[in-house]
Amino acid sequence: MSPVVEFSRATVAVGERVLWRGLDLAVEPGEFIAVLGPNGSGKTTLLRTILGRLPLTSGSLTVHGRLGYVPQQHADDSDTMSLRGRDLVGFGVDGTSWGIGWRRRRERARRVDAAVAEVHAQRYADQPFGLLSGGEQQRLRIAQSLTDDPALLLCDEPLASLDLRNQRTVVDLLDERRRRRDTAILFVTHEINPVLPFVDRVLYLVDGAFRIGTVTEVMNSETLSDLYGSRVEVIEIADRLVVVGADGDHPHCTEHTDDSEDPRVIAR
Repeated sequence: MSPVVEFSRATVAVGERVLWRGLDLAVEPGEFIAVLGPNGSGKTTLLRTILGRLPLTSGSLTVHGRLGYVPQQHADDSDTMSLRGRDLVGFGVDGTSWGIGWRRRRERARRVDAAVAEVHAQRYADQPFGLLSGGEQQRLRIAQSLTDDPALLLCDEPLASLDLRNQRTVVDLLDERRRRRDTAILFVTHEINPVLPFVDRVLYLVDGAFRIGTVTEVMNSETLSDLYGSRVEVIEIADRLVVVGADGDHPHCTEHTDDSEDPRVIAR
């Protein structure tokens, strides 16, 4: 089977700043790739290039098959707060343009119902989206991304603002989809531990450079120290990875912090 996405010697620059250079990446059907790196390293930009929203500066990009997109959650997203859950899912079928579905109403309803069922959200799909919990909202965003039966799901921080239980639910839903339909997943995240059991490869972006490989190949002290250009320690604690900068002033230390007060912790 052909890769669903292929980057060849791909470079993206914004003005004088190179986000990543010479990227060679082929995403295979059913593959789960975690995309990590500090803020501004080009993680979301990677998704935008695949979606066709941003051109490469050089190199080539080939996309085979349909795409699904799971965006970040935004608590103040006023455009969707008053909609029913299934109306949001329906945008995956016909976009945000109202009034185009008269001849396709039955097919549209079938696809929405199927996507809602796939994420087990039937119970609250007819409730106002803004009254749902963060976990319920994210299920419906995933459903929206599935309405076109994508070959690749592009997930931009889908675990942000979710508690541990809902993080696991979201990851389980995505993993269920990729195993059942061989759907590939590019998963941008600040924290690898919730997806660690599911990841096939890691793409780590830092200051125009990158590393691609298995978790073991990338998430180790030697590789990350070389990538960051300063000493980084990777520690395994109770089946969790903690990446710690040896210097408290490490330039990328704030990227992966969440509830930790230690400024040296740069990944968890």
